[in-house]
Amino acid sequence: MTFRKRAAKKTRAAAAVSAVRQTADDRLEFNSPEIWEKDLYDCLRYKIPIIDAAISKIVRLTGGYKVICSDERAQEELDRFVNEIPVGVSGKSLQTFTDSYLDSLITYGNAVGEITADSETMQAAGLFNGNPFSIEVYPTCVPGRNNYVFLGSEGKRTLIQRPELIVFSALNPPPGKSMGLSVLRGLPALSGVLLKIYKSIGQNYERAGNIRYAVTYKPGDDPSERAYSKERAMQIAKEWSEGMNAGRYGEVRDFVAVGDVDIKVIGAENQLFDTEIPVRQILEQLIAKLSIPPFLLGLSWSTTERMSSQQADILTSELEYYRRLLTPVIRQVCTTFLRLSGSDGDVTVEWENINLQDEVSLAEARLKNAQASEIEKRIEKELQED
Repeated sequence: MTFRKRAAKKTRAAAAVSAVRQTADDRLEFNSPEIWEKDLYDCLRYKIPIIDAAISKIVRLTGGYKVICSDERAQEELDRFVNEIPVGVSGKSLQTFTDSYLDSLITYGNAVGEITADSETMQAAGLFNGNPFSIEVYPTCVPGRNNYVFLGSEGKRTLIQRPELIVFSALNPPPGKSMGLSVLRGLPALSGVLLKIYKSIGQNYERAGNIRYAVTYKPGDDPSERAYSKERAMQIAKEWSEGMNAGRYGEVRDFVAVGDVDIKVIGAENQLFDTEIPVRQILEQLIAKLSIPPFLLGLSWSTTERMSSQQADILTSELEYYRRLLTPVIRQVCTTFLRLSGSDGDVTVEWENINLQDEVSLAEARLKNAQASEIEKRIEKELQED
């Protein structure tokens, strides 16, 4: 009976997944990301430090936020949830969840999270950042609602029974597709060229720092010397090898040879290539795709103050775009918490200003508006007196 029950469960699960696929809207094609894409993007961040630094800076520069509830009675409880909710194994706070969520969204083009609920109290107990390559997304007839299928080991598919506890985002999905595209898309080819250049630089400096010698022995016209040329060559090779090995341990030995012995450095006539221009050209392409000003990554390229200000403005617009992607995620998580807690309040997200320059600009704008208002009132008062 046990095996029959298990077989029945598997049959029902397979039927449920098949039904979800059949009821999916045909106008939106599902494109499953390949697992090799994850390994490729992870390898890019691991081998190209500037890519990893750029994504990490984007996540940090996106900044913090404050969640405001329309129900003032639930605000204190919501603040406690935002600041103390467990995330994964060791994380805590909603900010930690959204930072990891945004990192996954930029790197892989998709991000998925789960709101875990306590089975006894049915309260939100934690948040979990999932692997976007282990889930399939199928649209439903209701806009904004999707069905999710979990991809287990050995190709096993399981329909997630409570999709309202799943948070999913796709970055710039192509028309007719449900999955997004990574920001790193298109960079593997350039990164491969860059790694080849760095590898050749390492090999050239290894050759320059660990030089090899060519020792040539030329026997003279003396017949006796020619008769023992092989023995002398072997003796010279032995003495030279012992002298080089002794030098590795800090011991200085002189090399003495009889006859015509020529010693040359292998490859000494070859010059090291200037790689500054090709490396910079490739880095410019990488930075253009990541939308990070070069000076934030420690690249001291020649630039003017006005150009730096324009680059900062462009970065601000990029960060605002990522904030617009995160705002619905934050609202969904907090709204789910409020509903599980019995509150029907609505949630708004207030983001911090991106940098101090924005604070200064806003302060100057308020000052000028106040001065203009004061001047207008003064003129209006003078006209009334006249």
